[in-house]
Amino acid sequence: MLEFMKKITEWVLQKEEEAAKDCRIPIEEIEKQIEVVKEKKSKLEEECKKNIAELDRLLGRLESIKNIETIKCAKK
Repeated sequence: MLEFMKKITEWVLQKEEEAAKDCRIPIEEIEKQIEVVKEKKSKLEEECKKNIAELDRLLGRLESIKNIETIKCAKK
């Protein structure tokens, strides 16, 4: 499904590029699209940062558990 969306997006961008070459797209429309994409990118970056922070937290806990087990089991 993702590949399908990429192909459709590429097709739309190609058509817009052709229209821009013929001066059929107002610059305001392109600027509006750029802002929308920037906004989506920013939201995605923030979401990714939160997810990475949570994974780092989980890794830290797991490493701590591993260290406890290693020390405890090494004494036996």
